[in-house]
Amino acid sequence: MSPSIASRRSRLLSSIAAAAVGIAAAAVGIAAAVVGAPATALAQNAAAGGTPAGGAAARLPADLPALLSSPAGLALLGGGVLAGGLFCFLMHRRSRAGLRVYRSVLESLPHPRQIVDRRGRVIFANPAHRDFFAGREGPAAVLLAEITDDEDAREQLERLSSKAANGSSGHAELQIRTPRKPPGPDGEEAVTKWVYVVAHPVRERPGAVFWMVDDITLRRQMEEVIRSEQESFADLLQNAPIGFYSVDAEGRFLFANEILGEWLGIRPIDLTGGAHRLHDILAEPPETGGGAHDPFGTGASGAGTLRLRGPDGMPFDAHLTQEVVGELGGMPEAAGALRTRSVVRNLTRELAMAEALERSERQFERFFEEAPVGIALLDEDGTITESNGAVRALLQVKSRLRPGLSLLDLVSEQDRPAVRQGLQAAAGANGLDSGGAGLPIEVHLGRKAETVSALFIARMTGARMTGTRVTGARMTGSGPVEGEEAAPGGGFVVHFIDVTEQKALEAQFTQSQKMQAVGQLAGGIAHDFNNLLTAMIGFSDLLLLRHRPGDQSFADVMQIKQNANRAANLVRQLLAFSRQQTLQPKVLNVTDILAELTHLLRRLIGESIELKLVHGRDLGAVKADQGQLEQVIINLAVNARDAMAEGGQLTITTANVPIERDVKHKGEVMPAGDYVRIEVADTGCGIREDLLDRIFEPFFSTKEVGAGTGLGLSTVYGIVKQTGGFVFVQSREGRGTNFSIFLPHHLAAKGEAPPLGAGGEESRDLTGIGTVLLVEDEDGVRAFSARALRNKGYDVLEARSGDAALEVLNENQKPIDLLITDVVMPKLDGPTLVREVRETRPDLKVIFISGYTEDTFRKRLGEEAGIHFLPKPFSLRQLAGKVKEVMREQSA
Repeated sequence: MSPSIASRRSRLLSSIAAAAVGIAAAAVGIAAAVVGAPATALAQNAAAGGTPAGGAAARLPADLPALLSSPAGLALLGGGVLAGGLFCFLMHRRSRAGLRVYRSVLESLPHPRQIVDRRGRVIFANPAHRDFFAGREGPAAVLLAEITDDEDAREQLERLSSKAANGSSGHAELQIRTPRKPPGPDGEEAVTKWVYVVAHPVRERPGAVFWMVDDITLRRQMEEVIRSEQESFADLLQNAPIGFYSVDAEGRFLFANEILGEWLGIRPIDLTGGAHRLHDILAEPPETGGGAHDPFGTGASGAGTLRLRGPDGMPFDAHLTQEVVGELGGMPEAAGALRTRSVVRNLTRELAMAEALERSERQFERFFEEAPVGIALLDEDGTITESNGAVRALLQVKSRLRPGLSLLDLVSEQDRPAVRQGLQAAAGANGLDSGGAGLPIEVHLGRKAETVSALFIARMTGARMTGTRVTGARMTGSGPVEGEEAAPGGGFVVHFIDVTEQKALEAQFTQSQKMQAVGQLAGGIAHDFNNLLTAMIGFSDLLLLRHRPGDQSFADVMQIKQNANRAANLVRQLLAFSRQQTLQPKVLNVTDILAELTHLLRRLIGESIELKLVHGRDLGAVKADQGQLEQVIINLAVNARDAMAEGGQLTITTANVPIERDVKHKGEVMPAGDYVRIEVADTGCGIREDLLDRIFEPFFSTKEVGAGTGLGLSTVYGIVKQTGGFVFVQSREGRGTNFSIFLPHHLAAKGEAPPLGAGGEESRDLTGIGTVLLVEDEDGVRAFSARALRNKGYDVLEARSGDAALEVLNENQKPIDLLITDVVMPKLDGPTLVREVRETRPDLKVIFISGYTEDTFRKRLGEEAGIHFLPKPFSLRQLAGKVKEVMREQSA
């Protein structure tokens, strides 16, 4: 039904109603005209249930016709009809105005509204209704059923329609899909909504239904969000890592979450089942009375640490915070209304973490304190705030460093500029931003600056110092640059590495290089020079055989020999200093060696110096080259003599010294063991402290130019070290010097010869018989050696080269008892010659003679037997003695 038809029908009903009202008004007018009617008749009429308006049962007065037929009655009747008509007109207009207002209100509502008659025809529908259904017409129930996919929604709409038609109101919430105009950006043409539908019957018109449709999509969405948040909160509460519970006034659990049940070993459903009370889970219930709901015994809200019963009754520490709710005026309501809100935090893990942290801190403190590397923490000003034991050991202090000490205060004055520069670089000053440890800085630490340490300076993490500068013995910061903040807690960490021993090793290596260089030089000239010296000494010995003491030429020949021996000693000193001399170690008794040297030492030091010898008892044997050991004592005595120009005392002391632990002295380590100590002490001028580290250097001397060669102490050092011993020096300027020589005890092997004294090799007959092949490229040496051996009774064959020696061996059929050959010769050298000869004569005894050391050919020959060595220069007696010794071994 269209709105226009509904409008006309409404106007028709209004007209009929107005006519009815007019008739009623006319009746009232007629009744009013009957003013002359007896009152009794009206009263009777009213008592009989009649109405003024009358009806089919109303009874008019008997004289009414007469009244109507009279002029006055007609006048009155006309007036009444006119008044009734006027009243009906006014009432009709008032009804139409009220309907327009009601219609305007319905049409202005933003929610769909519709009236449908009993036949399903639409009597009224507001614009919101038409917009909601996109202009489609029809009953609301039908339209809603068309746009919903829910069969249950359709059934609800049918029930609403049926109930409303039977006079009962109803409502329902339905999910529908309404068209979208225009379609959405994703192409969707319909949108899902929730609507609240009300069907209300119209009482004044049976069968008519008033439909109301409200969009509740937003409300449903909000309800869904709230419900989701409530579920999330409930899930969070149930599964939170913190325990939650609530109890009533009797201590019964109203709520408990999962984690609390896990800690207690009781399921939450069992906790809230009534079998457990709050005090049942306390390992130590409160002594004072505060109620069954109170774990603290105070009767009020509170917080504190308690012990709860865990699984199997094992207690654990927990922190509990409880708030009592349901209180009025400080007094609780009825017992059933009181409840608590309680939070439980399990402290087991926290206590374990705290203990682990404390243990870690103790371990870190111990590692920091006992670290083998020195570590110091500095603040922004370079002041030391913390330091470990290694730093104190480097500084040789036992107590902690005094407060306010700067890093610059620990180093020597000459090292401070380098440390300042290192601190600036680490702090990022002058535009630098190293942010870490730079190159090591070598500094001298301690009062005496004896300890050398490498410093690694790094800025600590998180520290940022800008524009930092170093002034005096402190670092001062100029503050952050504009627009940049300086982070608090800045500072440095400094690592100290002791490189004293490394520097000593470097010095020793440098010393060794010097010694090797001089040794190579000495070795290079030793061969030729020793050949010359051998010839000089040898021919001097031959001359002395003819010119005995008393001969006028004897003194001249002795002078030549003595100078040759002095030259030979100089060469030996060079080789001893470079540790390249050939040693002939023997087992010696130091006491006997010193006793034999006594007379020589007294002559060397002069009458103004007192010589004092203190011999130790039962000295252990040592194994050394006797001549070299004597050279050490003589050199030290001469050095002491020169230090006591105005006289003094020279004391030589020997003793057995057991060393139980390794001894470290200026980077040199003397291992533990038994030693014979020889101390040579004087009361001379002493040695300056700054020169002590240089006295063993070659050619270094504190004497005047021309007063010494500078090889005396370096020779001592070389001989002692080559023997396997150690030499240390202590001196105080103006108080004297003390040299201590430590020689290890020699443990005699089974069958080894006993120790020899100074006269270990007594005079013996040096003559012999046998054939000797002498190979020497130096004519003087070969001539002297051949004459000397022939004089002693030997048959000597001579050869000036290795090739010539092979020819002699091939041509001579006589057996050769001994081969004496030089080591270095042109073309075929000595070791090569020996290898070729031994292919045909494997048992041939060999004596090598050379100005070089024995090591130069021993490495090439290996461990071959029957190989002997006689170093140049040698005398006639030494040559004859060596040949006699070797020939005797051969005959044995």
